[in-house]
Amino acid sequence: MLPNFKKSEPEAGKASVPPPAPSIGAAAQPPRPAPPSLRSSGAGAPSVIGPDLIITGNLVSKGEMQIDGEVQGDIRGTNIIIRERAKITGTVIAEETVIRGQVMGSVRSRRVMLQTSSRVEGDIYHQSLAIEQGAYFEGKSRRSDDPLAGTSNNATAPTAAPAITPDQLPGT
Repeated sequence: MLPNFKKSEPEAGKASVPPPAPSIGAAAQPPRPAPPSLRSSGAGAPSVIGPDLIITGNLVSKGEMQIDGEVQGDIRGTNIIIRERAKITGTVIAEETVIRGQVMGSVRSRRVMLQTSSRVEGDIYHQSLAIEQGAYFEGKSRRSDDPLAGTSNNATAPTAAPAITPDQLPGT
């Protein structure tokens, strides 16, 4: 599915054509309002992982992320929507998470919603949790005042792996 792109400003050399005036006797139609975006924070359009895309690695977004494909790695964002055909293997960390697809791993989010088609196998750390009838959840639900604590001060910042010294390696 391609997004609807807005038309750019008319080019300087071209004259714009005004829309046709309504005919006499025809009811004037008011202009349509723009469709509301999903919890738009002014950051722009959501990042979309399409259904035919498989990502091996971690994803980090400062805005909304919509996932239709497969991700094998951790996901961090502000608002994450995991759609029906999505398969996630890894940890999901966000302010708000809506799950309609499959998650194999833990979820850390202030607000979590498991919708009817969701399948979650892992622990959920949350302030608020909603589970619709028909959703599948196998794991522990852990309510926390700050479920993002310990993941870093900024939920969208990647965390570095701890360094391993040679004396920590097995067999040395």
